[in-house]
Amino acid sequence: MSNDSCEGTGERLARLRGRASRFFESLSVAELARPAHRHQWVTDWLRVAADYGRSARAARAEGAARTMLEAWVCSLTALEVARNLSCPGDPVAGDLAGKIGDSLRDFEDDAGPVIERVKLDGFDHAALTGFFLPALRHGRPAPVVICVADDHTAMDSMMSRILSASCGRTMSILLVDAGTSPLGRSFKPEHLLQCWLQYLEARPDVDSRRIAVYGEGAGASHASRLALLDRRIAAAVCDGGIATPVMRRASLRWMIGAEQAAGDGMATEPLLPSRRIPCPLLVVVGSRSMVWEEDALELNSGYRRAGADCATVVPNRIPHPLGEVEDFVAVDDFIFQWLDSKLGEARQLAPVTYL
Repeated sequence: MSNDSCEGTGERLARLRGRASRFFESLSVAELARPAHRHQWVTDWLRVAADYGRSARAARAEGAARTMLEAWVCSLTALEVARNLSCPGDPVAGDLAGKIGDSLRDFEDDAGPVIERVKLDGFDHAALTGFFLPALRHGRPAPVVICVADDHTAMDSMMSRILSASCGRTMSILLVDAGTSPLGRSFKPEHLLQCWLQYLEARPDVDSRRIAVYGEGAGASHASRLALLDRRIAAAVCDGGIATPVMRRASLRWMIGAEQAAGDGMATEPLLPSRRIPCPLLVVVGSRSMVWEEDALELNSGYRRAGADCATVVPNRIPHPLGEVEDFVAVDDFIFQWLDSKLGEARQLAPVTYL
């Protein structure tokens, strides 16, 4: 794979994201099952990432700030493709998490005012840290999305993708890690996230009426609880509050056997929570929220019967012997399109979308 040329800022990133998405769409289960194929693809995308890293350092030496930052985001995007293709123990990947972390630090060092490292006092004056990416528009308050990861590795991966997906954004981004609080388990993640809500409300460049939350992994559950707890949340990408009943169902099926449960007509706990999340919500099927498709569709149906605004997106996931591969570019693009439809332009999206 060769590095793309660029005549204007943003064009290389757009072309790279398009190429990555087409690459994922072209994958087959048979090819993914062959380690030699995966190893070659990982090697290729690592080479692309290294090429963009060299381009970023060259642009830094020339004082071309915008070209430099775009090259760093391109490098992170290529690293994320490699991460999706690799499996634990793959020798060709090496320290992939370390490579992503190093590139993020380089981006942060070079970004200047493009990205702010934020530190504020939480409960008991323990410091909470996050990253704030201001919207590109100037002169009036912008909507903002609180993006919640649940551990350091997930936060690096999430930030790599968000930097790429939100390029040219009309909304601000606040990236936080609610799962590794310095306060340990003394306070619930949703209460810590309310500290960030107070911080955002105090910023003059934030429209406090248009604050959304987006959680991945365990962060999807934190996002659900915050949206249920706090009416200041205008939209939520979350698990819909069904993590607990889903786990109970899975435990029940494991203990008594799915066939026996079905044969006995045993009642199961309804997935629709007793208290609905009051704001519009989007449930992403799969690893982003750890929600299965059938459970997400049941939740969607229940919410919509009640007249609530609930959408579901089902990514195209390609299985292989050691896991599955997902077109993260298409998923990220859809998530930000949905957020924009709730915080910005009033566009009508389907209640269930298959990518």
